[in-house]
Amino acid sequence: MTRPARVFDSWALMAFLENEPSADRVDQLIAEAQESDSKLLITTVNLGEIWHSTARARSETVADEKMIEISSLGFETVDADWELTRRAAAFKAKYRLAYADCFAAALAKLRKLPLVTGDPEFKQLKKEVEIDWIGD
Repeated sequence: MTRPARVFDSWALMAFLENEPSADRVDQLIAEAQESDSKLLITTVNLGEIWHSTARARSETVADEKMIEISSLGFETVDADWELTRRAAAFKAKYRLAYADCFAAALAKLRKLPLVTGDPEFKQLKKEVEIDWIGD
């Protein structure tokens, strides 16, 4: 049985990559997706945010390694075309949300898919986007 695809924001993947408390739940979602042949989606903007955060905290080499790890998990990268960028910009205009987070929300909205996150900033979008909450 194929489960619906999910969109991941950078918060969720950073929790997984850094083995934070929510890592087990993210690992479970990734395993379920792999077993059921469902898609794992992330935008290039959110990947850039992960790379940036990792490079600043550790090094560019480690950041590059994390990108390879994400790719090996089966994530499909979605480029920021005008439709996605326009929707993200509309979220940014309406809500107090980091711009990169707006891309994850925009992808979830456009594809009508749940967004995997534990970032409390997304609570303000609960009427706009289905959220698959992880963490506490």
